Amino acid sequence: MSTPPSAASARLSIGFAWVGHSLMHITAALYLTVVLALEGEWKLSYDDLIRLWTFGALLIGLGAPVAGWLGDRWSSAGMMAVFFLMTGGGAVACGLSDGPTSLMWSLAVLGLGASIYHPVGMAWVMANAANRGKSMGYLGLFGTFGVATAAVIAGSLTQWFGWRYAFLVPGGIGVVLGVALAVLLALGVVEDRHADVKPQPKPTRGDVVRAFFVLSLTMVCAGLIFNAMQVVLPKLFEARLNHLLGDGTLGVGGLVTLVYLVAALPQMIGGALADRHSLKRVYILCQLVQVPMMAAVAALSGLPLVAAAALTVIASQTQIPAENMLLAQYTPDKHRGLAFGAKYILSFGAGPLAVQLVAYVYERTNDFTDLYLMLSGLAAVAFAAGLLLPDDRKSRPLAAAPVPAAE
Repeated sequence: MSTPPSAASARLSIGFAWVGHSLMHITAALYLTVVLALEGEWKLSYDDLIRLWTFGALLIGLGAPVAGWLGDRWSSAGMMAVFFLMTGGGAVACGLSDGPTSLMWSLAVLGLGASIYHPVGMAWVMANAANRGKSMGYLGLFGTFGVATAAVIAGSLTQWFGWRYAFLVPGGIGVVLGVALAVLLALGVVEDRHADVKPQPKPTRGDVVRAFFVLSLTMVCAGLIFNAMQVVLPKLFEARLNHLLGDGTLGVGGLVTLVYLVAALPQMIGGALADRHSLKRVYILCQLVQVPMMAAVAALSGLPLVAAAALTVIASQTQIPAENMLLAQYTPDKHRGLAFGAKYILSFGAGPLAVQLVAYVYERTNDFTDLYLMLSGLAAVAFAAGLLLPDDRKSRPLAAAPVPAAE
């Protein structure tokens, strides 16, 4: 009989996953700031330079299901080592690029490496965590930290040392982490876990099918809401708060960053709630809160607008641990990476659609009132669909098996 992975293996796995979430979001966003320096140095236009990221950005979405499948079939821990090495190596190659063509292919490697994280990293945490909600809450916190600091890291390294170091430093850190994880795997300190630390009762086939259709709909709605909010919030604040924030983009950008940073902590609250209460109840209540809040955003201006927008983002972030745990609960262990890859494809597909929705509404109304009323309607649809989820209170995780675990 094989020996189960140790507590140290579980703790290290979760720690690497947390740090990897920050690194993924940092490296994936580096070029969006670095491109500003390349305009002057390479004497190329912004539109020509930003197009170099097209292939890499596409691969972040398209590579996710394949990465999840490989994590399921081969090794989740091994795929995480590949994630660190490929993402870090791609960033280093970007820093060494001598022209647009080499930079485009280096960004493609970076994007393909980054595509590994969400399907594999989330499944890795689910398998190794005893307190899944708490661990997923921290995972969200680390990811939000990466999103919030990427521009600052890229901008400061570019200004102090040059644009190449904006890639070389984070890329080098990624390569070091990849080598460290590969060594720990080779030594047996970190091991693949082929069964969950905290076993789940097997759901019925009917519950699995029902959850699949419901979650597919709610995740598309959530993806549209999140992406539309992210796209439109700077312009909304500029239009309705200009007298408070002054001229220029610093005040608007700072306020948007503040809203999303404040929304990071509620993910931990959402994780704690998901550990203690019905996942379905936590999930649908967060969706219900967004219905009146987005209707309020449609009508308000000034500081009340900021409060309503913050509450909307907080509710959308608080539901994430419950959503991920529901997806894991109704997915067989052997297909969990593929399921998270499919979720990421849904979110990825919602992004361009949200951009088109924002453009369509603004072109016709020159305002965002109708858009937020539509988003409020989408939240209502998600809430109504969520009511159809199976009752998970009868299928909460079993008592933990005598297998060493980590938080």
